[in-house]
Amino acid sequence: MDTTSRLLMLLDVVEQGSFAKAAENRNVDRSVISKQINRLEDELGVRLLNRTTRSFSLTAAGAEMIKKGGELRLLLNDTVRLAENFHQEPRGVLKISSSSIIAKQCLQPVINDFQKRFEQVEVELNVNDRMVDIVADGYDLAFRVGDPKDSTLIARKLARNRLCILASPDFIATYGMPQTIDELAALPAASYASNAIRATSIKYVNNQGEPVERVIKSVFRANDGEILLLKALSGTAFVVAPAFLLHDEVIEGQLLPIMTDIKLLEFSALYAIYPHRDLPVRTRLFLDAVREYIGTDVPVWERKIPNFDKMYQG
Repeated sequence: MDTTSRLLMLLDVVEQGSFAKAAENRNVDRSVISKQINRLEDELGVRLLNRTTRSFSLTAAGAEMIKKGGELRLLLNDTVRLAENFHQEPRGVLKISSSSIIAKQCLQPVINDFQKRFEQVEVELNVNDRMVDIVADGYDLAFRVGDPKDSTLIARKLARNRLCILASPDFIATYGMPQTIDELAALPAASYASNAIRATSIKYVNNQGEPVERVIKSVFRANDGEILLLKALSGTAFVVAPAFLLHDEVIEGQLLPIMTDIKLLEFSALYAIYPHRDLPVRTRLFLDAVREYIGTDVPVWERKIPNFDKMYQG
């Protein structure tokens, strides 16, 4: 291993926060990481880390080396990207990060077709609902719902993501069809809840054009949208859900949009996020394929709800 590789390994250790995480990320033993960092210090003739049994901290020299390591990684990535763009046919590994539902609904169909067209492209799809460090972890693309927080990355809005209120025929037979927001709020609901978010209310625009938030009777909470749909399908709760969660439940009559005259506030949009504007050929072609699959005006998931353009608009 050369000095460049060891410097990038040091950068990985610092960004991951531990030798163990860096070793797991690289699929090597922790002792390998430690040994290579020691060799890097010997080669450079300076101590880079102050280490204890449980933690480490950067020395002044180490902090400077980390800056250079970051610059080096960017330069190497730019060099690889430049070389890849000289290939007429896309090739290599396309590394993608996505939440589970986006991967199932939008990406997997595109990946299957893409690899039929471009057999020399390998795809590595990491499905994880937590945000990843796109640059440090070497991702070409990430797909997420919600406004990106990192201003150093490039974010491209792919599609809107409107909400709808859904209930099964059995639910309506049991509780009746609600006619007002007060009646709806009194009925059992399934709602999204995680360590960071608890969506136990309905946000809508009232007749005066003002945004209003109404707490609902949340009897079931989960941090997975598909689980919430299953709860709604059971007939024991209604759900307020993003339209992009749906498959064919509405078309097949398993779930019905209710209270469609309410003007719901729009849910967070779907974005593609990437580290550089100058995308390699394989990345650019794949992003174009995703955009084509989703659609430019009406997202593919809205086509699964007949007359959705007339619902929840006030």
